[in-house]
Amino acid sequence: MEYSGVLVVGEQRGGSVHSVTYELLARGRTLADKLGVSLACVVIGHRLEAFGREIVERGADVVYLVDDSSLEWFIPRRHSAELAALIGQIRPEIVLAAATTAGRTLMPHVAARLGAGLTADCTGLDIDDEERLLLQTRPAIGGNVMATIKTPSARPQMATVRPKSARPLPRDPGRHGEIVVRAAACDDAQSAGERLLEFVRDTSQDVSVQDAEIVVAGGKGLKSRDNFKLVEELAGLLGAAVGATRDVVDLGWVGYPHQIGLSGKTVSPRLYVAIGLSGTIQHLAGMQTSETVVAINKDKDAQIFRVADYGIVGDLFDVVPELIEKIKTAKNARLAGAR
Repeated sequence: MEYSGVLVVGEQRGGSVHSVTYELLARGRTLADKLGVSLACVVIGHRLEAFGREIVERGADVVYLVDDSSLEWFIPRRHSAELAALIGQIRPEIVLAAATTAGRTLMPHVAARLGAGLTADCTGLDIDDEERLLLQTRPAIGGNVMATIKTPSARPQMATVRPKSARPLPRDPGRHGEIVVRAAACDDAQSAGERLLEFVRDTSQDVSVQDAEIVVAGGKGLKSRDNFKLVEELAGLLGAAVGATRDVVDLGWVGYPHQIGLSGKTVSPRLYVAIGLSGTIQHLAGMQTSETVVAINKDKDAQIFRVADYGIVGDLFDVVPELIEKIKTAKNARLAGAR
C-alpha cells in the first residue's frame, strides 16, 4: 500500500482543541490541494467529539478523535504509540505537528518508531511540483540562513511547524467531512512507566505571548531591568502580553517564555508594540506576521522600522511614559463618563 494524503496532528489542552490545530489545518489544506490528496486531522485526548465539526469546517476531510480517559493528559510514549498506530493504518505521505512543547516532544519519538525523517521548527512549507516532495524550510546557523530540506526516500515526510506562522482558515459551515471517533489502540504498557504526577501552570504570564491579541515587547534599549517595567506597565494597561528579545532574556530581565524570535516564540497578534529593540533578522522572524506593528526607537535607521506600520523616532524614556499617561487619562475619562 502506497503512502498518500496529509495528516495534521492536532493538540488539545484542558479538554479543548487548541488554536494551533487550526493553523496547521491551513498549512495542510494548501499542501493537500497542491498534491490533489485528502487532508486528515488527528486529536488524541478524551471527550473531544464536540470539536470534530469545527475541525472539518477549518479544512479537514477526515477527523480522527482518539478517545480514552488515559489520554486526557499528554504522556509522550503513550501518545506516540497511538499516533504511530494511526499512521501505520492510514499511511499519510506527510505528517505535520506544531513546534510546541508537546509537538517537539512527540514527533521525534514517532519518527524514531517509524524510521522516518523529521524537520523541526519549520517556518515555510511547499510542494516540489516535479518530485511531489515536501519542501521544508527552517532557519539554520543561528537564523542567518534559511535551509530548505527534502525527504526523498523515507515515509512519511514529517515536520513540526512554528505556531503563529500561518493564520487559520475561516470556518466554512458548508464543508463536508468524516468524523471518526476511535478507541485507544494501545494499552498503558506503551507508556513504559510514564505517568502524570502534577500539572504546573506557568504563572509568569497573565497573558500567554503566543495567544495574545496585543503584545508589547522590549529590547536592550531599555538598558536595565528596572526600566523594563515600562514595558510591563504599558502591557498591563493594554491587556497585552509582555514580549522580549533574546538579549533581554539572556540579561535576566524577564524569563524565556517571553522571548520572541527564531530561538523563542513566534507571535502574530493584532497589535505588536516594539520598544527599544533594533529589529534583528532573528527577532523579525518571530513577529513580522503581526497585523499592526508600532515601533519606538531613537535610531531612525533601525531595522524594526522596515516592518512597522507606525514608527515613532524618539527617546523611549520620553515617549513611553507619555504614552502611559495618555492611556491612563483616557481610561479615567471613560470610567468617569460611565458613572
